Amino acid sequence: MSIPAAFQGGMRLPAIAAPMFLVSGPDLVINACCAGVAGTFPALNARTPELLDGWLARINGALDAQRERGPEALCAPYGVNLILHPSNPRVAPDLDLLVKHRVPFVITSLGHPGPVVEAVKGYGGLVFSDVVHAYHARKAAAAGVDGIIAVGAGAGGHAGTQSPFSLVREIREFWDGTLVLGGAISDGAGVRAAEVLGADFAYMGTRFIATQEAMADPAYKQMLIDSGVQDIVYTDAISGTNANFLWPSLEKGGYEREALSLNVGKGKLKPITDEAKAWRDFWSAGHGVATIHDAPPVAALVARLGEEYDAACALPASAATRHRP
Repeated sequence: MSIPAAFQGGMRLPAIAAPMFLVSGPDLVINACCAGVAGTFPALNARTPELLDGWLARINGALDAQRERGPEALCAPYGVNLILHPSNPRVAPDLDLLVKHRVPFVITSLGHPGPVVEAVKGYGGLVFSDVVHAYHARKAAAAGVDGIIAVGAGAGGHAGTQSPFSLVREIREFWDGTLVLGGAISDGAGVRAAEVLGADFAYMGTRFIATQEAMADPAYKQMLIDSGVQDIVYTDAISGTNANFLWPSLEKGGYEREALSLNVGKGKLKPITDEAKAWRDFWSAGHGVATIHDAPPVAALVARLGEEYDAACALPASAATRHRP
């Protein structure tokens, strides 16, 4: 396993607050980093390159100030998610801004990371690539990425269907670089479990939607708190790509649950062509909703996660067998 230098010394626990469309912004990122968890956001959450430029300047300024408080002050690195799909016209200008501001790590999605690797490594940054299959992990590794983010079944957003247990172990058979695991991780014990499986970091998205600093609608946060795993629907009817959504938001939009279940992979229901509208009106979440019951400030959440993580690390080896007959 490999922990990059940028992630050493400033983290409370080995976790990354995942980039979430229309949810993650500067406030969430800054507060996560200052609490000791790597914060991230999608570049497209800043609706123009000019706004992205301002966001990056603000984040860098806040984290520089945090570091000036002394060696005892936590300050995790931050990252930006860059969508590489041909439908994104902002790939080139946004990448230029990431280079300009020397973003510590860039997360690539939906495309070959080669050009991003060249640009980001040029200033000493890191490139992580998110994948849902080992096949794509091999391609990312061949492109020279520094880290692979394995997004398993049960994650919010565009999750895969392979169990996180299976996915992380399969990738570890051929990848000894930085490995991040996502999929229904909502507490410190889950973070520790990801480490035991062979990951270097846990990828936590849904848990950070229900925080005060998230840009999500307050009703979204409350729906997430009120929902359970039975309220998660995996469907391609919204954006054309399979993703996990909160059923109450789909029901409010006029969908029928049986039709959504039958639609997966068949395209019988016409997806919403306006991506921003789709994710604004229909709210995504992963199986982590099972243990989310509040929406605290990010700092309070990270402190709790840290305590849970420490407790999990302190469990004796015999704890795993105490319930055996």
